[in-house]
Amino acid sequence: MTYGVGLTVILVLLWLTLSGQYTLSGDYPLVIGFGILSVIGAVALAARMRILDRETVPLLPAWSLVPYWIWLGGEILAANFAVLRLVMKPAIDVEPRLVRVPAEQRSGLGHAVFANSITLTPGTVTIDVEEDGFLVHALDTSFTDPAGFAEMGSRSDIASDGKRKVL
Repeated sequence: MTYGVGLTVILVLLWLTLSGQYTLSGDYPLVIGFGILSVIGAVALAARMRILDRETVPLLPAWSLVPYWIWLGGEILAANFAVLRLVMKPAIDVEPRLVRVPAEQRSGLGHAVFANSITLTPGTVTIDVEEDGFLVHALDTSFTDPAGFAEMGSRSDIASDGKRKVL
């Protein structure tokens, strides 16, 4: 029940933000009516599929993800400068690599956060998801440091857990 209410609130706020329809004048009642129907339909489908749980509606992990997003933003900025430095050399000398990155997250949400974080970071792309890790394409060997992946993996696991504080 709590997850259904949480999902409804999230979808209503998302719909209001994206549609910008806040008044009932003009043609807006029809648009708002369709918005209400779509939110009810989405929540009903999620309930019918029995996927209204902690992982589908991550209310608590959402708050613990905020510090992780701030940390990830700094990592993305640093990686942008590293890629810029690499491609702005007079003679571009890149050595692309495929590396296997172990993923030891405790949940599917943790795996998704980790894989997407790798892809969001410039110079690296998650190209295959495996049971015990990911296959990552790195623009250069300097982006394949196992310690960097390990830190991102542990931070994403802690952030997506929602029970412990981020490092």
